Amino acid sequence: MAEGQDEAIRPGHLWLEGKTLVHLREDQQRPTHMPRGPAKRTGPGFLNPAMAPARTRSLMLLADALEHHWLVKPGHDLRALDALCATGVRVRRWRNEIPGEVQPRLRIAANDLDEFALNWLKRSHESFPPRISVDHALEDDRYERPPQGAMENGIFIMQNDARIALMEAAYQWIDLDPFGSPVNFLDAAIQGLARVGFLEVTATDTAALTGSSASSQQRRYGAKGIVDTYAHDDAVRVLLGLVATTAARHDRVIEPVLALFDGHHVRVSVKVVRSKERASKVMDWMGWRIREPEGRYQFVQHPTPEEVERGSGPLWVGPLWNKDIAGRMTEERALRLCSPSDKEIADAKDAGLDWGQDDQEYAQREIRRSVRHIAQAADLMSREHLLLHIDDVPNMAGVPHAPKMDVLFSAIQEVGYSAARIPDIDPFFVSDAPLEIILGCVKSLIEAD
Repeated sequence: MAEGQDEAIRPGHLWLEGKTLVHLREDQQRPTHMPRGPAKRTGPGFLNPAMAPARTRSLMLLADALEHHWLVKPGHDLRALDALCATGVRVRRWRNEIPGEVQPRLRIAANDLDEFALNWLKRSHESFPPRISVDHALEDDRYERPPQGAMENGIFIMQNDARIALMEAAYQWIDLDPFGSPVNFLDAAIQGLARVGFLEVTATDTAALTGSSASSQQRRYGAKGIVDTYAHDDAVRVLLGLVATTAARHDRVIEPVLALFDGHHVRVSVKVVRSKERASKVMDWMGWRIREPEGRYQFVQHPTPEEVERGSGPLWVGPLWNKDIAGRMTEERALRLCSPSDKEIADAKDAGLDWGQDDQEYAQREIRRSVRHIAQAADLMSREHLLLHIDDVPNMAGVPHAPKMDVLFSAIQEVGYSAARIPDIDPFFVSDAPLEIILGCVKSLIEAD
């Protein structure tokens, strides 16, 4: 590391994300807990605190794959790449917070083109090493040419264009988190996966995905949107549809595990399997959401010209989550993995962290919020369901106001169906009950008040 670069990294202050100490630049303000939107980017070495929940879910999914063997066989290594790692907070959390008993099977590679950011990662990882030391030798035989990088305390760090890094070796796990749209990297990411792999994709260009910017949506995603109650769900399905059709071009098929609209970004996590036969049927899962009168909608595969005018698509119309995997993403599990112990907080304070009781309470709330409602909605989100905004229900049912969500869910369950809230800033819920059944429950509850 050059002397000037070393000096550029020294100033700053510390922050605790999960159990991992993060070194922030001096000109970045101390983050606030539970941010809801994008922070102002101040240059290389920048940490976006609004992405903390996504990083928490990422390590939970990776830990689940290692512990439950749904990606690689027991005893086999899992090779994970963060293709656009920036200052490496995600990979450092992977190495630090995933349970120690599976850490030896986890091989982590981090890549970015920004030298300043990578130097910041190296310095942070050296100054605040993971709780468990993992010493992996470099697997030279996995690369078509000798890799340009170095192993740093259990993380192999590379400086490449992301598309080159993605293509140089086969990974079982790839994280793709660009600034803006992931479109330019998707082909390389799909090709960089092993025969059975896992891909996590983030998109922050939500104006394009929701249809607020119609030209960008058409240009990048080949889709048409409507900005209404269902715009967030549309955004998730548009991105999933792009990932699915991109995968199909490379003889791959996707199996969604978790797909969310989270504040200012969309994040989709999918298992990707090589199968020409199944990839040929990708269009079976593509369609349009057609708006009907009074806030209703339906999915159709082949809309008429008139339906296209009041529809959004093409987009993914299949399941959004995996019942078993998402069902294990509980608040209790998140706290066990990511909430620091008293000793870990004390050690962080000894290293210079300014952290009080309020900080710890807020941090635990943030960890809980990262997965709130996921386990409860996992079953419904893994199969056909109806999505409703609670504020739209009164007008649809012809009543003055909506009942409380938990009271409505109980009423729906009493007539033999299921309902659950989903994670979104707005109060959305899903149910397997027909719309008329739900509206009947609403009317009965309001009339009984």
